[in-house]
Amino acid sequence: MSGWRTSLMSREVIPFYLSLALLGGAALALDALLHLSGMVWIGRYLGIPGVLLILASSGYSLRKRKLINSGNPATLLRWHESLAWAGSLLILVHAGIHFNAILAWLAVWAMLINIASGLTGKFLLGRSRKRLEATRAGLRAQGLSSEEVDERTHWDSLTFDAVKQWRVVHLPITLAFAVLALAHIIAIFLFWGWK
Repeated sequence: MSGWRTSLMSREVIPFYLSLALLGGAALALDALLHLSGMVWIGRYLGIPGVLLILASSGYSLRKRKLINSGNPATLLRWHESLAWAGSLLILVHAGIHFNAILAWLAVWAMLINIASGLTGKFLLGRSRKRLEATRAGLRAQGLSSEEVDERTHWDSLTFDAVKQWRVVHLPITLAFAVLALAHIIAIFLFWGWK
């Protein structure tokens, strides 16, 4: 049992928290670098490429919902994860430690919750898929027929199908982030010092 816990911890829990910690650490390091080099003003403009990277990452979602037909879903998923991570990094540096902009901070918190939701889905779905396939392979190795394997893994299959529905939670969080980010962008254009 302890081997199972160790592998679960090392393959699922630790990578999840390391992904979040790496994002936070990279944002702090980049922000500190800008402060130390006297180029804090650059952070003000990092929100633009950050948003563009996040928008570019949506190719996977568009392909998944059959709104576009081109692209390999597995490749698009890797691009989605990488571009969203990089865009989130730039937005976190853009947000900095300026607490006077409530709308902007709501957008940042929605983005962070969205990242945590996406990583949870990634690790949980991957773990569920591996466990179901390992169970099926073990049953096949015992000489059970396909029908018997399906019968014995019926509840696991239903559970896996339920886990796949994490997107039902991830999508509204993504929409909340999009609405708050758009409201922030509109507010910037309305109140920008254009003179």
